[in-house]
Amino acid sequence: MRVWRGLGEVRNVERSVVTVGVFDGVHLGHRHVIGQVVARAREIGALAVVVTFDPHPMSVVRPDRAPDTLATLAHRLDLMADQQVDAVLVLEFTDELAHQSASDFVIEVLVDTLHAVEVLVGADFRFGHRASGDVTTLREMGPAHGFTVTPLTLAGGPSAAGRSSWSSTYVRDRLADGDVGHVADVLGRPHRVEGPVVHGDHRGRQLGYPTANLRLGERTAIPADGVYAGFLVRAAGDRLPAAISIGTNPTFDGTERRVEAYVLDRNDLELYGEHVAIEFTHRLRDTVRFQGIEPLLAQMAHDVDRARELTAGGGSAAPVGQPPPTPA
Repeated sequence: MRVWRGLGEVRNVERSVVTVGVFDGVHLGHRHVIGQVVARAREIGALAVVVTFDPHPMSVVRPDRAPDTLATLAHRLDLMADQQVDAVLVLEFTDELAHQSASDFVIEVLVDTLHAVEVLVGADFRFGHRASGDVTTLREMGPAHGFTVTPLTLAGGPSAAGRSSWSSTYVRDRLADGDVGHVADVLGRPHRVEGPVVHGDHRGRQLGYPTANLRLGERTAIPADGVYAGFLVRAAGDRLPAAISIGTNPTFDGTERRVEAYVLDRNDLELYGEHVAIEFTHRLRDTVRFQGIEPLLAQMAHDVDRARELTAGGGSAAPVGQPPPTPA
């Protein structure tokens, strides 16, 4: 899959089938749209192209209302590659782009650069300055510029629980509840966070459960505080069963919220400085303040046993994610 980071990098596009969006998380609804783009491109012999933005447009337009992100750009690109997309055009979302008119965006990006012959977007897609453009705008401009427009529903599929579509907002709401099992149904895989392993208090090692403490991006979507079962995924592709803690360590009067993972039955790993991912498959319990070390240790042993049971054999029917990328 080709990745173009800006209009100036686009090369050798004669005709394309295009979709446009942030695609945060690349959930099942997004994959439905992207799958339609790929299928149609193969049918007419054109390139299947995704246009996406980084950072999230809301972080520029309304920073105070910018959502936490469900996936890093690198992870989004991996997930799109899995969908057999031919190329992704990543547009840096700047104040200048935010003020570009809808018609100028269509001409500059879809027509002059990508030579789009078909545009497939979500039915509620909005673009251009003050979100002035929509599917109607595209349809009005299409005939003069040689492309057709197909609006698509972000279909929910068999796990939609009565919903006709999914959204990234819906995923964030479920993460806020700690409902990582339902989130995995919506994403088609476990939710993951990623970042370098940094030094913490080393308290886990002292208690016999050494943990990898992750430094995450400022706007990372993190599940609710609690204890989870899941996996630590290394850059080489190793997917190691883990018990995961999110919270401030109230038993020790902690104040800093942390995400840390104990790789089950492994005390030999040296992960400091390594870029890893943590995948969440099951929520085990809420965070609790224990009255002393002994009850904490007893609960930790129980959590580890439960995590071991739940992650046996992969821990989930959801597809295994890609290894975390090495940061540029």
